[in-house]
Amino acid sequence: MRQIARVAERLGVRVGPESWVAAVRNQSIFYASHHGLFGTGWTRDRNRIGVAYLHGRPGTPGMPEHDVSYREFTVRHGEIDRVQVTCRAMQEVVLEAGAAPEKVFLIPIGIELDLFPLRDEAARVAARRRLDLPASAFVIGSFQKDGIGWGDGLKPKVIKGPDVLLAALERLRDRVPELWVLLTGHARGYVKTGLERLGVPYRHGYPLGREGMAEAYRALDVYIVSSRDEGGPKAVLEAMATGVPLVTTRVGQAADLVVSGSNGYLVDVEDGEGLAAGAERIAQAATEERERLVRAARETAERHSYDALAPRWLELLAGFVGSAG
Repeated sequence: MRQIARVAERLGVRVGPESWVAAVRNQSIFYASHHGLFGTGWTRDRNRIGVAYLHGRPGTPGMPEHDVSYREFTVRHGEIDRVQVTCRAMQEVVLEAGAAPEKVFLIPIGIELDLFPLRDEAARVAARRRLDLPASAFVIGSFQKDGIGWGDGLKPKVIKGPDVLLAALERLRDRVPELWVLLTGHARGYVKTGLERLGVPYRHGYPLGREGMAEAYRALDVYIVSSRDEGGPKAVLEAMATGVPLVTTRVGQAADLVVSGSNGYLVDVEDGEGLAAGAERIAQAATEERERLVRAARETAERHSYDALAPRWLELLAGFVGSAG
């Protein structure tokens, strides 16, 4: 949302503080998430309403809030002036719910390229040293919160596919020498317990800020997304920008941005073997093949920086905010 505000200001749109929302009239209000709008007794109240419908297919197992939001959207989409979706899959969801096509704008979650620079070998070595990872290890990264709650996270968040991740790592354990895993963030207990059961060594940390996250990416050989459903995730472009080969299920933005074999590897949802095969291919690839993959991925990230996406936001804001255009 900070990035959207910066884009708006560059386009000449004045951005007011969030604290004004309850009191303003005849203004344009953009909500960061449909979950923050639906089910809260919201009202249009003489304002224009925009919302980001980032993820949440109806009927997703274990996620009843997706059904609640979808039902409200099907009834009240006429009161909403702009809908941002981040991928074609969610675009289909909101159009099937009845939203007018001219109100729906496909704008991916972008990337701040200066915060995720393309790494070189020296940066990779330095990151491994600071994160206490063996220099010779083959390190797979998983940075998404995939446990329920903000504690140990021993109960899996099924939509993020932590069981699929473990299935892939179990296969890789016997196929890739010196396999390690780098985890970050809260609620990773389910995966940590699974790695201990499998005998796969790992590090788990809580990087500080975006620079800390960028350093975590620099230490990797592969990043894996094992989700069953996504709006992004942000990790897709973050890995691509940093120069980390990506292996991902066909979800969210990944399905739109990854050309399998060109700038990453794309497999079906719940395909643990496919994830393992993609990671194994990268482990065995010649230097030239990895460099080709990295170059193409970085170009994809550059095309989806927040600056590059500004024209799409201009299209959304035109007619939604009077001074845009």
